[in-house]
Amino acid sequence: MKSQVVTFLIKCPDQKGLVAKITSFFYDKGFNILSCQQYVNSIEDTYFMRIRLNADGTEISKKELEKSFLELATPLEFNWSVNYGDKKQNVAIMVSHTSHNLYDLLERYKEGRLDCNVKMIISNHDKLRHIADMFDVPYHYLPVTKETKLQQETQVRNLLDANAIDLVVMARYMQILSSDFINYFKDKIINIHHSFLPAFQGANPYKRAYERGVKLIGATAHYATEDLDEGPIIEQDVKPVTHESTPTTLKRIGADIEKLVLARAVKNHLNNQIIVSGNRAIVFPEAGE
Repeated sequence: MKSQVVTFLIKCPDQKGLVAKITSFFYDKGFNILSCQQYVNSIEDTYFMRIRLNADGTEISKKELEKSFLELATPLEFNWSVNYGDKKQNVAIMVSHTSHNLYDLLERYKEGRLDCNVKMIISNHDKLRHIADMFDVPYHYLPVTKETKLQQETQVRNLLDANAIDLVVMARYMQILSSDFINYFKDKIINIHHSFLPAFQGANPYKRAYERGVKLIGATAHYATEDLDEGPIIEQDVKPVTHESTPTTLKRIGADIEKLVLARAVKNHLNNQIIVSGNRAIVFPEAGE
C-alpha cells in the first residue's frame, strides 16, 4: 500500500481488551497509528473508535487488509468502515431561494477548506444560477410541483448517480424529500435549519420568535431521515439575543450561525469523523488532520 492516511470507524458492543486487540492488529500489519479516539456509551454498552493510520512502508494491499480485519471484526461484532483518503468525495448542493449557505460552502470549497469536489448545484428555482456561474460549478434547474414531485426526484437521483455523488448537502432546499429518496442516500444527506424547531415550524420563524421574545437563536445540521428535521444531529450552535433584536436582525444572526454550523457538519462528514448510531451521530473532534 502506498503512503496514505487510512481511517477506520468502528462500532461494537463494549468489551474488555478492544483497544489492545485493535491497535495490536494494526501494529502487526506495519501501520503507524496517528490518532486513536474512542468513546464508550455506558448506557447502551456500545464502543466507538476512530483510528487514523499512516500506511507508509506497509506491504499489505487494501483487499488483504480488509479481509484480515474482517477476521478480527466478525467475532467481536464490529460494524466498521474504512477510508483510504486517496480520493475526494463528490458533493452535490441542493438549494431553493436562499443564498447564504450556498455562497459560504462554495467559497470554502474554492479556498480548499472543504476537501471535496463540488460537482453540481441542483435547484427547484433558477434564481441562484449566477452564483454557480461565479464559482464555475454546473447548475441544474429542476422545477417541481406537487404533481411532478416524483418525476423531479427521479431526475435528481439520476443526476446524482451519473456523477457518483457521495454527499448531498441541502443548503436550504425547501422541498420535503420522499422516503425512497432519503433511504437511497441513507446517512449521505445533510440538512440545515434554524434551531427553533419544533417550536416555530413553517414560514417566518424569526418573526414568530421575535413575537415570543426568544433569548437564544441558533441552527442545527443533521442527517436527513424519513422523520422531518429529526435525523441524527451533527452540529449545533446558538447565540444570545435581546429584546432589542428585530425580525430582520434575528434573521441575519441566524443566517451567520447556519453558515458555520453547516460548514462544520459537512467538514466532519468529509473527514470521516462521524459514526451514526440509531438516531445519534457520534462526532469525533479533529485530531491533527
